[in-house]
Amino acid sequence: MPQTDKSVPPPLSMLASGTTLVPGAAMTRARTTRGVCSALAALALALPAAPALAQSYPSRIIKMIVPFAPGGQPDTMARLIGGHLNTSIGTTIIDNRPGANGLFAVRAATAAEADGHTLLYGSVTTLAILPALSRSADFDPVKAFVPVASMSTSPFLMAVGPSVPARTLAELIAYAKAHPGKLNFAAPTGGPPHLAGEMFKAAAGIDIVPVAYRAMNQAFTDLLGGQMDIIFDAPALLLPLIRDGKVRALVAMSTKRFPDLPDVPTMAESGLPERTMTVWNGVVAPAGTPDAVVTRLNTAINDGLRTSEIKATLAKFGSEPLVGSPQEFGTFIAAEAVKWAEIVKLAGVKVD
Repeated sequence: MPQTDKSVPPPLSMLASGTTLVPGAAMTRARTTRGVCSALAALALALPAAPALAQSYPSRIIKMIVPFAPGGQPDTMARLIGGHLNTSIGTTIIDNRPGANGLFAVRAATAAEADGHTLLYGSVTTLAILPALSRSADFDPVKAFVPVASMSTSPFLMAVGPSVPARTLAELIAYAKAHPGKLNFAAPTGGPPHLAGEMFKAAAGIDIVPVAYRAMNQAFTDLLGGQMDIIFDAPALLLPLIRDGKVRALVAMSTKRFPDLPDVPTMAESGLPERTMTVWNGVVAPAGTPDAVVTRLNTAINDGLRTSEIKATLAKFGSEPLVGSPQEFGTFIAAEAVKWAEIVKLAGVKVD
């Protein structure tokens, strides 16, 4: 009769089906049963871990790091979402860390514990432009963060001041070609307005001169005063001036017309290659933040974006809510990082 190897435990399927062990294997049976019970107990504990984590979160104050100074559209939006998280999840504070084109804020966020108690208010500047623009920005936005929720988006507009004779984009291009190097545009070095201008220059094949500004407020003052000819920016600051007839919008840098300015054509409608330039923002968290926490935050932020209060505030800024899943936001960030790297390369700009 063949000998039975008593040192080898039976398959788990045998234990589960009640199969009787060979006689004389009492010690093996006891050890095996204890091992299986331990494994099953560990599995039972592991299964509800994610839901339990989501239920116990947050265990302390949630901090949202904002790479902008207090005041202005980004800070306003961050505080609106933070206020919604206050009531829907737990106490949320805003930590403003401006400077270095957002790098200070990014480094603070990446150094934080990945438990959902530290969030970063991300934007096209910090999550797409900065990594391509700055040699000091030694982070990959796709690897350094997990996407939590997109928030809003708005298209860039191109407008001209009262000193520019052109009434349409075609007239502006014709004037620029007839007077190369005469027209200028506001360009905070490496910022979206600068890169938008460089992208337009390349698409139109014209020579317009970038003028560096530390802040766009001064650029708008110079635009109205005739020292600045062209400006590229999101609608938040441009819309009031356009509506008052102080500046003229010539093109929307989007795939469709801007609803608040239905008579302003897109670049493609104006005969240029389709080039889109949008500003967007959203919330990310340090890489490794648990999925259950991310899902809970995403649900809460999306609920906030659907409220009349936040919709109305976005409308004032010429923005619209961007509701979506973490996965959709992650795909969007990855695509934007590639797009802006190409634009930065085209512009030949580095900030350090």
